[in-house]
Amino acid sequence: MSLVARHLEEAGLPTVVMGSARDIVEECGVSRFVYTDFPLGNPVGKPDDVEMQMTITGMALDLLERAWEPRTTVQTPFVWDADSNDDWREHFMKVDDTNREALAAAGDQRRAAQADAKAEGRNRG
Repeated sequence: MSLVARHLEEAGLPTVVMGSARDIVEECGVSRFVYTDFPLGNPVGKPDDVEMQMTITGMALDLLERAWEPRTTVQTPFVWDADSNDDWREHFMKVDDTNREALAAAGDQRRAAQADAKAEGRNRG
């Protein structure tokens, strides 16, 4: 997405990237970036939290209008789970004895589904 944003900017179309992978997006050099420190897949806020999503979207529109310099990053003020002492980073993509077997089974299922799709000619990539 970041490279698409850069291409659109070069063509004269202003963009704002909303994301959760700060290091990757900033390395790509996008013009405007709204960063939310949430697990990947949640750049606009928590699922079903319409107020948070509207606020973050508003921040993106404000940044589009008011970016003060190239490669501007704005960080949202939200915390993933403010009501808990549990930090999502400690558990994000964690593999240990409590989930290893389930994750291995899910990987086996995904690979089998991909092999089936390829055999049926449904896999285009």
